[in-house]
Amino acid sequence: MDLLSLDRNVSHDAPIVPEHAGEIGTTAHQGVVDEICNLNWRDLSADELTNVAWAYYFFSKQFCQNVGIARVLFPDDQRLEELDAGERNTDNLSPYPGVVDSGEKADHDEFMRRTLMLSPIEESRRRRLEVLGSAYFDTVYAIDAVTRAKSLATYEDGGLEAVFRSVLQAQHWDTALLKAFKHFLVGHVALDSNPETGHGALCRHIVPTRDVVQLWAAFRDILIAAAPSLKAKKS
Repeated sequence: MDLLSLDRNVSHDAPIVPEHAGEIGTTAHQGVVDEICNLNWRDLSADELTNVAWAYYFFSKQFCQNVGIARVLFPDDQRLEELDAGERNTDNLSPYPGVVDSGEKADHDEFMRRTLMLSPIEESRRRRLEVLGSAYFDTVYAIDAVTRAKSLATYEDGGLEAVFRSVLQAQHWDTALLKAFKHFLVGHVALDSNPETGHGALCRHIVPTRDVVQLWAAFRDILIAAAPSLKAKKS
């Protein structure tokens, strides 16, 4: 199984629920965000941090799909259109050696896919990570399209920024893959951190549903499964 075989066009498969079902302006996901941030990022080995990059690639696939789902459900939303332009077919992470040329546009999940190719890993390890990715996708794809579309603010308006800053506490960034992953993380902190002009401001008006916590829990679970030392006591 290769990376591309894990992708699915879920915009056709995800169940649809009424647009306002379960809207609560929830912050229930924040507890899961805090769990992720409080994991033992600082003591990760380079190998486990590489596994985290693989897990994040799978997350990035569903995130870009969520953006696409939101554009279908809310086609006249200009702020979402602007957000889309900053996440898919964009040059805001360009250039990066071996990944994207100067001015080259790519979806952010494609940036991550190319990043993983910079430092190949052994076949058995790759297969284990792809099995985790398949299980993660199965969980995500069972969640309705509206919940996925309305998850964007929980990611872009502080949630992912907090996670990225936590991951950046790791100490080992010496391989080509990890250097590119760090570029990705630092770039996204810059894209998300301004409360007035960052990506959060472009989707803050979309109220999440209760079930968004399931998406965050699935993200937490694949990170820990990929890098079990994240659960170790901090030194």
